[in-house]
Amino acid sequence: MLAFSSSFLVLWCIRNRWANCLFKTRQMDFIVSHIYREGNTCADILVNFGLNASEPLWWDESPSNIRGEVIKNKLGLPNYRFVNF
Repeated sequence: MLAFSSSFLVLWCIRNRWANCLFKTRQMDFIVSHIYREGNTCADILVNFGLNASEPLWWDESPSNIRGEVIKNKLGLPNYRFVNF
């Protein structure tokens, strides 16, 4: 979240990509806030997907790997996270 207030916090090797992201976010209603991953499974899935991506990604609609979670989110259904011991 701090990178939105100061681009100098972004590594120099990805600063150009970050500037492109900032440009896109300024063209939309965009809010940055914090929520625990249990509260937003869509974001959690996308972050894990992005960590393994070899290049930056941009979608104009929900990617297929989160469509079920988006629908549950829109319907206000709860998400449960189970841990196996």
